[in-house]
Amino acid sequence: MDTLERIRHLMKERNCSAYRLAIDSGLPQSTISNLFNRNNVPTIQTLEAICGGLGITMGQFFADNELVELTDEQKEFFNDWATLSAEDKLLVKQIVQKLKSAK
Repeated sequence: MDTLERIRHLMKERNCSAYRLAIDSGLPQSTISNLFNRNNVPTIQTLEAICGGLGITMGQFFADNELVELTDEQKEFFNDWATLSAEDKLLVKQIVQKLKSAK
């Protein structure tokens, strides 16, 4: 299944319109429309936002039929993550790695 097919499939599962996905992902509706109308492959940042709007992680997006429901806390984290700049995401990643190595 290609990326756009996967997005369509997840939207259908969730009864989610392109308009709703745009709102939930924080992306302009034109970005969502252009993906489908022009058959464009989304950038990583756009796909991260879409996954956040769908309430899933990137890992879940690429997993075949192994979706795990996120807790409200996890959804909040990923929604916040989607709004960070690339620089801030790198900082968060470094903090998490530091915390993991401190155990």
